[in-house]
Amino acid sequence: MIEVRRLRVLRALADHGTVTAAAEVLHLTPSAVSQQLAALESEVGQELLERRGRRVAITSAGRLLLAHTDAILTEIERAEDAMRLHANGTTGEVRVTAFATAISLLVAPTLTRLRETSPGLDLVVRDAEGHQGITQLLDGDADIAIAVEHRGSPRPDDQRLIRIPLYAEPFVAVLPPSHPAATHDTIELSLLAGDDWVMTAPGNPIRDVVLLACEQAGFQPRVVHQSDDFQAVAALVAAGGGVSLVPRLAVPPPALAVIRPLPEPVPTRRVYAAVRAGRADHPLVTATLDVLTEVAEKL
Repeated sequence: MIEVRRLRVLRALADHGTVTAAAEVLHLTPSAVSQQLAALESEVGQELLERRGRRVAITSAGRLLLAHTDAILTEIERAEDAMRLHANGTTGEVRVTAFATAISLLVAPTLTRLRETSPGLDLVVRDAEGHQGITQLLDGDADIAIAVEHRGSPRPDDQRLIRIPLYAEPFVAVLPPSHPAATHDTIELSLLAGDDWVMTAPGNPIRDVVLLACEQAGFQPRVVHQSDDFQAVAALVAAGGGVSLVPRLAVPPPALAVIRPLPEPVPTRRVYAAVRAGRADHPLVTATLDVLTEVAEKL
């Protein structure tokens, strides 16, 4: 394998003509320069230099290698500049995981804003439902996870993570237009005890919240249909497939189903961003969190 430092020696020799002059520019001894050039010839298996008195001429093989050397050294310089910019937080990639609704309402507007305020920041977004986002974050596969507070969430005192609250939204009842309670201004959950239900799949934090709310209302819901896509949930409800509880911001407009608020105490979806403690102060991560927080405030 060719060592880059030896290519720099070859380039200096070609520019300055003698071993002594090249050594002075490179802050090496003439002996060290000669050793580096001899090692380079050994690496490529060809003669690169031809001595002509006190000067050294470059052979045809040497000139061919110099052509590649210039391209290699240019790319290395660009790489070094890129790494310096990355180190000071000017450029780089931030990987964000989030559930579908948060991608639509929070992450997509953040991506738009960051293109204006931090053009060197590349935001890479991945859909992750339930606990998957936090798992990916802790595994190092993501830099920021946007997740929902639920019974399986990491404890607030988990030293591995720093959590930033983003927003909280109440759940609303979603009913078929023909439902007897559709004319009510608010829906008591007990009125839905005898209905079929459309619910998210096991493992989705939303399901835990809904099941707990129904339990507190004195019944266990009869789950018939399951989907983690709230547009599909609303469509199934509108088609008469059952009733559901959905976070207010997740209701897709226009909804053919009937949407009604719940009386206090209203079940709430609490959304937060999490970062690994060791990554929390990185400029690219803080820039992304700042914009996420600004967008969340408008929700």
